[in-house]
Amino acid sequence: MRKIFLLLSLVMMAHAAQAQLPAAVDGQPLPTLAPMLERTVPAVVNVSTRALVVESVSPLFDDPFFRRFFDLPTQPRERQRQGLGSGVIVDADRGLILTNNHVIQRADEIVVTLHDGRRFDAEVIGADRETDIALIRIDADGLHALPFADSDELRVGDFVVAIGNPFGLGQTVTSGIVSALGRSGLGIDGFEDFIQTDASINPGNSGGPLVNLRGELVGINTAILARGGGNIGIGFAIPINMARMVQEHLIVDGEVSRGQLGIAMQDLTPDLAQAFSLQVSTGAVVTRVEPGSPADRAGLQAGDVVMEVDGRQVRGATDLRNRIGLLRAGTEVRLRILRDGGAQIVTAGIEAPQVQEIEGDRVDPRLDGARFERVLDRDGTPRIRISAVQSRSLAGRAGLREGDVILSVNRRDVTRLEDLAAAAEAGRGGLLLNVQRGTSAFFLMLQ
Repeated sequence: MRKIFLLLSLVMMAHAAQAQLPAAVDGQPLPTLAPMLERTVPAVVNVSTRALVVESVSPLFDDPFFRRFFDLPTQPRERQRQGLGSGVIVDADRGLILTNNHVIQRADEIVVTLHDGRRFDAEVIGADRETDIALIRIDADGLHALPFADSDELRVGDFVVAIGNPFGLGQTVTSGIVSALGRSGLGIDGFEDFIQTDASINPGNSGGPLVNLRGELVGINTAILARGGGNIGIGFAIPINMARMVQEHLIVDGEVSRGQLGIAMQDLTPDLAQAFSLQVSTGAVVTRVEPGSPADRAGLQAGDVVMEVDGRQVRGATDLRNRIGLLRAGTEVRLRILRDGGAQIVTAGIEAPQVQEIEGDRVDPRLDGARFERVLDRDGTPRIRISAVQSRSLAGRAGLREGDVILSVNRRDVTRLEDLAAAAEAGRGGLLLNVQRGTSAFFLMLQ
């Protein structure tokens, strides 16, 4: 009985202490994010998607004889796939919402739920897989949009807040700091320049906003680094300056019309700076200039060090690729370079990549159903890429996918469409492909 009395006394004392917490300390109110969040949260939306997907089955099920023998249904089996994510209203008058491409990719139905509970069907204005940005629109009144910040002004240590719909729980707010800037090489997207933060980001937060303490949009939350799928304090957001450039492309064209300069490049390392007798530590070194490219016509040379693009400092090769890759074809760009220790200004025009295509059956019958294109990679390197593949074709059944890059055929490097057929003919019966898919590469043998 005495123990129970003591426990009740302690509980009552704790409640009394909480009730007596001061509203201010030394005449100053206690710090709180509530006023900022009251202005910010109404601009954050939940995004739910639905899609019908065909269940993958053994290739034997595609054989009509096999189906008749075992009396199997001719219609493919389908199931409904659901997804959850977040988004942020960036234009209240037009109902424009930024989110991640992977949130709405391949969705047949997109439903946006506002902070006040209203639900609207959304249409896709455009999406970009390379940056993982998508722009959707709803027809609604009384919307609230977030103002944009300049993400280039962010510093490590700045306080930030992530808002989203983690695990479908509903709108959730987490806080942290900017842990690092300019993160790349993670294999998450094609164009990587991430803000790293320890504000908790979990599945479902994708597409939601990262804001500063003024309630301004600084990034779009997109990914986490976690072995178990949960937050461990390492999250990534797309800088809003990059997202805004993609947004402008999507509004005008419905897609990102990227240009190319025609150079290969690498980071300026301390060893290279010493070899070139340079007193700088950041920049991108031009390693190759594509003949006939805009860079070639502008006079760029291998060994040039690009220091600035349109007055903004270049941190390294990835930074330069991002800046050039997000410029529209037809844009002129001013590059500040170092050549033989002296600074120069070079003006170059950004042009659309020259794309050539060929059908797979013209290369080899075993590649029927695939279409190949020659493109310049982000660093100016020519590549042979699969631009389309029919899932039930010979190429599709062999395992080839849209976006795959063919590095070699029968152990012969291929960088031109003419190389494909020549390398295929050189094989002895089989067709050995070295395929790059995302950040991984593998060999595929076609008989």
